[in-house]
Amino acid sequence: MQKTGGWNVTGAGNSKATKHTNTQAEAYAYAYARTISINQKSELIVHGKNGQIRERNSYGNDPYPPKG
Repeated sequence: MQKTGGWNVTGAGNSKATKHTNTQAEAYAYAYARTISINQKSELIVHGKNGQIRERNSYGNDPYPPKG
């Protein structure tokens, strides 16, 4: 069951939340999302309440790594 309100941390391809927090800052501060992204070698995408992407970080498996 998905909780409403607050913020869900969800791994790539998962429909269920791995972790539910009361605030976005809590999810980010405790590095739940970052830890999952590092373990899965995936991209961390932070969405705002309106659904727009606020931030993204790649932790491996980047198809277009920057040169230099």
